[in-house]
Amino acid sequence: MIEVKGLTVRFSGVTPIDDMSVTFPGGACGLIGPNGAGKTTFFNVLSGFVKPAGGSIQAFGEDLLKLVDFRRARWGLRRTFQTEQAIEQLSVFDNVAMIHEHSGAGRSERNEAVLTAIDFVGLEADPRAKVGGLGARERRLVEVARAVVGKPRVVLLDEPAAGLPDEETRHLSEVIQRIPQHFGALVILVDHDMSLVSACCATTAVLDFGKLIASGPTAEVLRDESVINAYLGTEEEL
Repeated sequence: MIEVKGLTVRFSGVTPIDDMSVTFPGGACGLIGPNGAGKTTFFNVLSGFVKPAGGSIQAFGEDLLKLVDFRRARWGLRRTFQTEQAIEQLSVFDNVAMIHEHSGAGRSERNEAVLTAIDFVGLEADPRAKVGGLGARERRLVEVARAVVGKPRVVLLDEPAAGLPDEETRHLSEVIQRIPQHFGALVILVDHDMSLVSACCATTAVLDFGKLIASGPTAEVLRDESVINAYLGTEEEL
């Protein structure tokens, strides 16, 4: 469980997150909102890249804001980014192994853990293949493999399906849904594909201009009038 209370972030007079209080209870949870709503800023706070002006975040009873960024990785925080982070000149194995090395897990476990993560996401490419030679689907799966290696406790997925066709998004959806059960990790998914969010997430929170406007069971949230008005368009369009 992640409990966020009164979280506020300010950048030179701009407030991308404004007194956000929400609970992510476990399993796979959605976080949606229009562009500029504060979703990635929230991920950056969780990751330790941004220091908030106020508020608290408790993750499985741990005061996350007291941990420096590298200790959060060792604690079990993982994430993907909108821009791919895998190094094209390195192999699939080496890209995933890099994250494992910073996870605090034992080196003796590395080979098995890396190959398990690659297999878990359904990546059919040779682990020795360089990432630069892979297609978009395979590269995206490498990013997810990097996010689940090394005993993750919280996995933050920032638009992992962006640009993927429907069939590949369905495969990714199946992978995301299996993360909590397989690894025991809490997943927070940010994506603009409401079909993906609905398929993966039992609960969803919605940000708009940095303010939380709804949270709860995903189906109910997506029917909320304030959510429809702020983000999803008209009911007829849905």
